[in-house]
Amino acid sequence: MTDGFNAAVRGVVNPTDRMGGTLRLVRTDDFDSLDPGNTYYAYTWNFLRFIGRTLVTFDTVPGKAGQRLVPDLAESLGEVSDGGRTWTYRLRPGLTFEDGSPITAADIKYAIARSNYGTDVLGAGPTYFRQLLGTDYGGPWREPTVDGPTTLEVPDERTLVFRLQQPFAGLDLLATMPSTTPVPRSADTGADYRLRPVSSGPYRVSSYDQGKLVVLERNPHWDPATDPVRKQRAERVEVVLGAEPHEVDRMLLDGEAHIDLAGFGVQPSTQERILSDPAMKSNADNPLTGFTWIYCISSKIAPFDNVHCRRAVQYATDKVAMQLAYGGSVGGDLATTILPPTIDGYQPFDRYPVGEDGTGDLDAARAELAKAGMPQGFRTKIAARTDRLKEYRAAEALAAGLAKVGIEAEVVGHPSGDYFDRYGGCPAYLAENGIGIIMFGWGADFPDGYGFLQQIVDGRAIKERGNQNMGELDDPEINDLLDRGANCTDQAERAAIWHKIDRLTMEHAVIVPYLYPRSLLYRDPHATNVYVTGSFGMYDYVGMGAND
Repeated sequence: MTDGFNAAVRGVVNPTDRMGGTLRLVRTDDFDSLDPGNTYYAYTWNFLRFIGRTLVTFDTVPGKAGQRLVPDLAESLGEVSDGGRTWTYRLRPGLTFEDGSPITAADIKYAIARSNYGTDVLGAGPTYFRQLLGTDYGGPWREPTVDGPTTLEVPDERTLVFRLQQPFAGLDLLATMPSTTPVPRSADTGADYRLRPVSSGPYRVSSYDQGKLVVLERNPHWDPATDPVRKQRAERVEVVLGAEPHEVDRMLLDGEAHIDLAGFGVQPSTQERILSDPAMKSNADNPLTGFTWIYCISSKIAPFDNVHCRRAVQYATDKVAMQLAYGGSVGGDLATTILPPTIDGYQPFDRYPVGEDGTGDLDAARAELAKAGMPQGFRTKIAARTDRLKEYRAAEALAAGLAKVGIEAEVVGHPSGDYFDRYGGCPAYLAENGIGIIMFGWGADFPDGYGFLQQIVDGRAIKERGNQNMGELDDPEINDLLDRGANCTDQAERAAIWHKIDRLTMEHAVIVPYLYPRSLLYRDPHATNVYVTGSFGMYDYVGMGAND
């Protein structure tokens, strides 16, 4: 057992195997989606482990060890053959859905088919499997009579065989993603599946009042003998949705909620209060999250189709003012690279120095504006999420810094729930509304350089909805390096490739890193089994309970 400030970074706080009462979580907005095939927020992926199991998952232990891969639905990690092109998984016996019906390999194949090929209905999640399996299959809604991609084989009820178009060394990492959560075809309601996903984990959805409340109850058909990863340590789980940011902090400090689900930490004014009070500070943790706070510059929207305009913005960014929006140094360290320090391949460099004081190199910015033929500056808009108050304040600080060189940037607020599906992740919406800058935060889909970089820099990952490559970067050299890294089994060589991609991407100036965030997380003293996991950079929800 451990306690005190940063105790949950070092180990487990309030460990127990006893069943508790109600674990109460709170969030400023709704989930992006409880559909495991249509989600991209890290906190949702973390939460979904309550109700959904995947082929492979991360170990439920604190710190870096939480990045260790362990089999989940599968009996073991994938068996690889054919030079990395064929991967085979065999399911554990006795797996069931919440109604007691058996989970089969076909349910997982269908889940991958709908999430990776059904982007006409589901547009928010990653599509790695589609790129690797690479068939012309049109998806379950366009081709309802076709049994998924032919390159994903189901020779029997417990076996899945992935036949990839090219070798890929990290398929076990992809097998941790929610898109491998089994979905029974008969229960799939398309876009509405998010309201009542069928459980394969220790809890099931009891009720979901969108934007207000989600309640989970114990799944009576979950068998702990088939699940070496999860426990049932709470009788019930409640998530209050749509609370104003400062109200979230109040609920935590007043004991009305145990944990802030988003994992981004309390607001700056609350940070000061917690850090100045030894009793409250003993219930707080300040981990490096493994994310990089960035904003993207669309290379397709004028005047940002001119690289010198993008570079002017890079130089004019007041990173210190943006850091202050997150509470200063307790909110994170100033960033100069896309890769964060927690990912292999990170090497410090600074392509666009913003002055010794971190407030912007205005002379360098003006020189780039002159090269662009726009010495007086220009106008643009910045998209930011209003319920993420620190992000919105950082966008305002960015706009103030850009104004010093004549770049007038209007901050336009959006809700976080549909941010990627309808706004920031929709290139047509950005173009129609003249939004050239998109506030963003990024963490690895899985803890590896490929998992961090591919979706945000690969030209083949650009999508009409749920797009993460918001700069719409499409550089053949970067795309080829991603493929080389994906096929490489030598760790040092892989890391060198990720670093080279980081440098090349910064040359294009479509991504501006400004903070390696630290979250000041507050845990109610009645929460049990609390620790920060290296796989998500936040508390690991699936093992938690409450003793009040």
